[in-house]
Amino acid sequence: MKHYPFILFYLFCNVFIYAFHGSFWVYIFCFLAFSAVVVWGSFDIQLGYFVNSITHKRTRIKEIALTFDDGPTEFTPRFLDLLQEHQIKATFFCIGKQIEKYPETFQRIIAEGHCIGNHTYSHSNSTGFLSTVKMIEEIKKCDEAIALAGNRMTYLYRPPFGVTNPSIAKAIKRTGKKSIGWNIRSLDTVIDDKKKIYKRITGKIKPGGIILLHDTSEKTYNVLVDLLLFLKDKKYSTFTIDSIIKSKKND
Repeated sequence: MKHYPFILFYLFCNVFIYAFHGSFWVYIFCFLAFSAVVVWGSFDIQLGYFVNSITHKRTRIKEIALTFDDGPTEFTPRFLDLLQEHQIKATFFCIGKQIEKYPETFQRIIAEGHCIGNHTYSHSNSTGFLSTVKMIEEIKKCDEAIALAGNRMTYLYRPPFGVTNPSIAKAIKRTGKKSIGWNIRSLDTVIDDKKKIYKRITGKIKPGGIILLHDTSEKTYNVLVDLLLFLKDKKYSTFTIDSIIKSKKND
């Protein structure tokens, strides 16, 4: 299902080339259009163009997943306090370097029953350009940080920026990870107005959704305060990402 738009695009290009007798400019147009589609597939994790990622949970129950990327940070303890106050479990996709910087906070995440995932060791801005070997190294180094600080291992992996490509796909497969995406992107690292972030999230909430947030700022913490009240008012429960994998194994 996810690949249908790309299959249709491929068929369209072939028909287009045939209809115009394969002229030079038609080939150029199709090449540029195909390149645009590949870029689109690389940056939209929900399409599953290179990697099949979990982006939601199939359920009719009013439940949602809260996921936090890029921690632990100096702000994470406040997020944990708030989650504990509401008796909610979340999923934290942690960066290896940040685990080394805040090992006690990482240990607290585990101790309080939250789910953890691998978010690479350095979360490099050039992630989309790294080789398969380098991506494997990034994933394994984060695994080592997780094991050293938390005595844990995880098969959950979230690609930095949601970027996927053939190299990343191979790295995920060779390290035995399961790619985790989202279907509600808060854009809390881009949008400055917390009210706009809140409206963006609450306007997209539906059963089985996976919300992408970051435990990296006061702004997102304030959004979470209001979001948890919203979920309580709408009678939404929460689930952690590992529960999706476990339920699939039991099917």
